[in-house]
Amino acid sequence: MFTRQTWLILAIAILAAAAGGWLQHRSRLAHVPAGVQVANVGDLRPDLALPDPDGQTHRLSDYSGRRVLLNFWATWCGPCLDEMPLLDQAQADYGAGGVRIVGIAMDDPAHVRRFLAAHPLDYPVLIGQLDAPSTSLRLGDTAEVLPYSVLLDATGRVLAVRRGP
Repeated sequence: MFTRQTWLILAIAILAAAAGGWLQHRSRLAHVPAGVQVANVGDLRPDLALPDPDGQTHRLSDYSGRRVLLNFWATWCGPCLDEMPLLDQAQADYGAGGVRIVGIAMDDPAHVRRFLAAHPLDYPVLIGQLDAPSTSLRLGDTAEVLPYSVLLDATGRVLAVRRGP
């Protein structure tokens, strides 16, 4: 049987764990600027306008009517580069079935152009906004880690997100 002291220690440990979890959650969201909408699972994605590496602007709504996997990456991100051949193959395998992969480079456009010249991809690449609020933050990446992926349904609703490879 538990003694009163054991119950007290257990209660304090549970409260400390709950407080720590709350503080960690709060700290991850603390850098979201006031007034910035962050898309979460179930939300409609913002209709952002982003340039491709050549400067032509595209809207995320241009991809409506298909499931879309937005993959955030950078030329300096090793895990991002490791998953690119798999994403390229997935586009080849599932593109005809209505799935579209769109890379969003969180990087300098000149670096992206050089990278794509050396490593062409079979899916479109857009350039994300690095300044606050970043494109990845607006699409749910409150930790702003790369790689980061967002799966959208055909209407633009966020179905799932994944941080890391």
